[in-house]
Amino acid sequence: MQATSRRALRATAGLALAGVALAGCASGGDGGSGDEGGPLIVYTNSNGDGRGEWLTEQAAENGFEIEIVGLGGADLTNRIVAEANNPVGDVVFGLNTMFFETLKAEEVITAYEPSWSDEVPEDAGDPVDGAYWPLVDQAIVTVYDASAVSDPPADTSELWSSDFEGEYEVNTALGEATPQLVVAGILAPYADEDGEVSDEGWEAIDAYFSNGSPAVEGTDLYARFEQGDVSYGVLPSGGIVARDAEYGTETAIVPNEDGVPFVTEQIGVIAGTQREQQAQDFIDWFGSAEVQGAFAQEFNAVPVNEVALEQANPEIVELIASVERADIDYALVREHIGEWVERIELEYLP
Repeated sequence: MQATSRRALRATAGLALAGVALAGCASGGDGGSGDEGGPLIVYTNSNGDGRGEWLTEQAAENGFEIEIVGLGGADLTNRIVAEANNPVGDVVFGLNTMFFETLKAEEVITAYEPSWSDEVPEDAGDPVDGAYWPLVDQAIVTVYDASAVSDPPADTSELWSSDFEGEYEVNTALGEATPQLVVAGILAPYADEDGEVSDEGWEAIDAYFSNGSPAVEGTDLYARFEQGDVSYGVLPSGGIVARDAEYGTETAIVPNEDGVPFVTEQIGVIAGTQREQQAQDFIDWFGSAEVQGAFAQEFNAVPVNEVALEQANPEIVELIASVERADIDYALVREHIGEWVERIELEYLP
């Protein structure tokens, strides 16, 4: 099964790479790792909401010339795999553990122990080989504006009934990390040890996508709240405070009896880079308590670095602690998410 999954991933990767080749050229990324000169190419799916600009500026102030290439989580993973024999990127960060496990299995990242390794829990990254290391924790939660919604559902599963038809946003861009985690959260309780999902699980997926309102490209969920298009939607916890400040909302979370997916954003060195030392130096800098603490303050992140955590917004730290983690076997999900997504795209997307 695993060998079959890898062959499928490589085949998908070739198609994905063709689709993003122009984006790479536009970013200057194809100058890549051919030699030791030039900027450090940083691949990430976590460059939105000003993160990429902040990181580029902070890196420059500390002697790192970087160039960020941003893609959705699954697409970025596929790209790195497709570039295995001719790597363009030097560092990758922001992908969750599931995606990094794929990169590790495909041998497209290389182990490195950063200078701050003793400041993070051993089991938060890759305790076996040290191929990737943790940066930020986020909960994937269903949110609403408590100042505008008077009768929210008691559980997220209630949203998928006809009573809330069209009132919640669904993200159909299943090449991205967050939508895949939402799908995993729905299907995992119904999957057996071989990844076979029961009819009940697929019925839940059918209801989720059939009754939801598809996300509008380029339009923020909270803008849709403001316009009255939808009342509920999924958001990584790190985005709550900034959106409340921007839109004047009072974000509340819809409870989930089974818990919610959590992600730990990781960082690693891309195998075969000609700038390995620069990549390692960048990881030492970016993952340090000082920089992660500043990042946490700027973007209301919850750093895994235990020293940096002291600088994080207490409101967000408390929120993360208040949400129950779903019991999801991410090793199983990693092996089967591709086939689950394929079936959803063929049979259930509106």
